[in-house]
Amino acid sequence: MAADFVEGKDYIRLATPVAVSQPGKIEVAELFWYGCPHCYDFEPYIEPWIKTLPDDVRFERVPGTFSKLWKTHASAFYAAEALGIGEKLHADFFNRIHQQNQRLADENSIAKFFAEYGVTEAQAKKALKSFGVKSKVQQAGARLRGYQALGVPGMVINGKYRIDTGMAGSWPNMLKIAEFLIEKERQTQ
Repeated sequence: MAADFVEGKDYIRLATPVAVSQPGKIEVAELFWYGCPHCYDFEPYIEPWIKTLPDDVRFERVPGTFSKLWKTHASAFYAAEALGIGEKLHADFFNRIHQQNQRLADENSIAKFFAEYGVTEAQAKKALKSFGVKSKVQQAGARLRGYQALGVPGMVINGKYRIDTGMAGSWPNMLKIAEFLIEKERQTQ
């Protein structure tokens, strides 16, 4: 089945590879936005898959930055990470938007949400405005441009191959293509 995956049909090879953050490991980047219903639908598939990744694979989430609201959510993602609550609230952030119809579109609503995870609203607001978070949001935007990503969800394997939802056809197939490309990269190292 893996032999059936074809460059240009099932995945795209980037003309110019994007540098990975930890050379020596195979990087898998998930491209997402909290407000994206397809990203929300993908989460139940990718979360258990992440736990099966071998030690030579490094998983990373890259939030989309295609608009002001997307950048606000990207800031929230990196602020939560900086505050040590990112993993705890990741699924709930999606649920608040897609199940409870909360936009979480501004600093105040995000700070109140973060306060439910043991940080003060002041700490949350400080993190949201921090230089480190702003830098990470800018870096995410640069990576998305390097990946030539036009939307989310998507995956990028080792800065070289992009898998888009439309090409994959299904969430399970998207992960199978990722596994195929991880193995392809493993063989070249």
